[in-house]
Amino acid sequence: MDEMTTLAGKLLIAMPDMEDPRFAGSVIYICDHSDEGTMGLIVNRPFPDIAFRKLLAQMGISCGDACQDIGVHFGGPVEKVRGFVLHTLDYTADKGTLQVDDDIGMTATQDVLQALAEGTGPATSLLALGYTGWGPGQLEEELADNGWLTGPANQAILFGTDHAGKWAAALALMGISPVALSQSGGRA
Repeated sequence: MDEMTTLAGKLLIAMPDMEDPRFAGSVIYICDHSDEGTMGLIVNRPFPDIAFRKLLAQMGISCGDACQDIGVHFGGPVEKVRGFVLHTLDYTADKGTLQVDDDIGMTATQDVLQALAEGTGPATSLLALGYTGWGPGQLEEELADNGWLTGPANQAILFGTDHAGKWAAALALMGISPVALSQSGGRA
């Protein structure tokens, strides 16, 4: 897949009639998109009852005074106990950081959690438990069936705290009002 057709670094925005409750109202940041499939993280579903510091303690990572407290999100239904840190590229792990675009990376190794606990991690980040995944051609099929819109991403949507407003904000980046969306698609 060439750079012109990759969706990596873009947002997937669920259409209003998304029937799958795991994805209804979701805003997903695409971290990897190739002929082998697609991987992304839902960025607008925080876990209100999971505290980052408590999660670190369960993993045996001590969180001192410099510890960076970040939000913990439901990243998707695949591998729900595996953690993925979406972050700005002021931090990269020795191994394991996937550079998604010029500004954003994703690290799935414990190094980034240790760095966050020590206060040396990325300036801006979120932890996602689980991810969204599509096999080869599956996402393209869902796009053709009008299940998703694709649009640009920005750090305010990725890392902002107005989780309830991220869906409308993602649409606004494309100049679309939520009330203008049709619940059915067509092809010309």
